Amino acid sequence: MVEASFPTIVEVDLQQADLTSSETADMSRDPEVVAIADPMPLKLIEPVGNPEPTPAAMGNTWGVEAIRADTSRFDGSGVVVSVLDTGINPSHVAFQGVALERRNFTQGSDDDENGHGTHCAGTIFGRDVDGLRIGVARGVTRALIGKVLGPGGGSSGDLANAITWAYDRGANVISMSLGIDFPGFVEHLVNNLGFEIEPATSIALEQYRANINLFGSLSTLLAQSDAFSQAAIIVAASGNESERPRYEIAVAPPAAGDGLISVGALQQTAAGNLSVASFSNTQCNLSGPGVSVTSAWIGGNDALRTISGTSMATPHVAGCAAMWAQQQLQDVGNITNENLAAKTLASANFIAGASFEDIGNGIVQAPQ
Repeated sequence: MVEASFPTIVEVDLQQADLTSSETADMSRDPEVVAIADPMPLKLIEPVGNPEPTPAAMGNTWGVEAIRADTSRFDGSGVVVSVLDTGINPSHVAFQGVALERRNFTQGSDDDENGHGTHCAGTIFGRDVDGLRIGVARGVTRALIGKVLGPGGGSSGDLANAITWAYDRGANVISMSLGIDFPGFVEHLVNNLGFEIEPATSIALEQYRANINLFGSLSTLLAQSDAFSQAAIIVAASGNESERPRYEIAVAPPAAGDGLISVGALQQTAAGNLSVASFSNTQCNLSGPGVSVTSAWIGGNDALRTISGTSMATPHVAGCAAMWAQQQLQDVGNITNENLAAKTLASANFIAGASFEDIGNGIVQAPQ
C-alpha cells in the first residue's frame, strides 16, 4: 500500500506498508490521509514506429520552432526541472553545464539503459549538439533525474516516491513520460496470485482508480505546499494507445490524475500545418510536437535519435513551463503553482480544424 497524507503544515508524507483490509479501512477514515493505493506496475510509453534516420542538421528542431522557443527571451534560467524516466546519459554533450542530481529507484544501473529518459531530458534542457538546437529551455542549470524505469519496469509506488523526492529537492517542473501497466497488473494477479480473470480485472480496476486518485492527490498536495516551499507542477504524457481513425483511447494514468498537465502529440504535415498524431490519446490538457522529434540518446557523448510519441511531446511542454516559471520570477517576482499552470495552459495556440477533445488547449507556446 502507498499512503499519501499531510500534517498541519502542508507537506507530503508518503509511506509504504503492507496493510490488512481492516487496517486499510481504518486508515481511510483518518482525515489526514488523502489517498491509499496498491502499487501497480509502470511501463514506458514506448515510441511509435521505428527510429528514423537523423541527418546532419544545423539550426533548430522543428518542435523548438513550433512552440516559439527559438524566439523567446527566456531560457529557463533559475528554474529546477525534474525528469522521472529511464535515467540519463550523464556524459552527453547536451548536458554539459547542467548539474545533474540523480537518484535510482530501480534495481538496474544508475545510467540510462534505454535512451528514452535521455531523449526527454535533451528536449527539455539539452544544449546544442553539432550545431542543432534540441533543447527548449537551454538555460536550466540544475536538473533532478529520477530513474523509475529499469530493465524490469517500475511501480507506481516508486513513482510516487520519486515525485516527493523531486519536490523535496526543489523541482519546479516535474516531467513524466510513462504509464501504469493495467494489463500487466491483471497478469500478475492471475499468474502469481492465482486469481481468475474476472476478479483479477475487478481488483485491477479498483487499484487503477485508486492510483489515479493517488497522483491527483499528490499534485494537489504540491499545489497546497507552495505557500511554504517552491511552486511545482507535474507534466505527463497522455499515452500512445489510440489508432486513428479506427479508435481513440482516453488519457491514461498517471496523466489522468486531477491537477497534472496531460500532453498529447502533434505532427507536422507536408504543407507545414499541424494536426493531431494518429496515436495520441484524447482528453489531454495541452499538446506539443511529438512526431519525428530529434534529441539526445545513449551510446555516445553526441548521439542523437529521431523518434515519435506523446513522450516526445511532453518535454516540449515541460520546457515551456520552465520558461514560464522564469518569466514569472523575472517579471512578477514570485511564482505559484496556480499561476505557473495557468500561464502554461493559457499559452497554447488552438489549431484550426482540430477539436478540444483531441488537442486540449492546443500547442503550447513559450513566453516571448
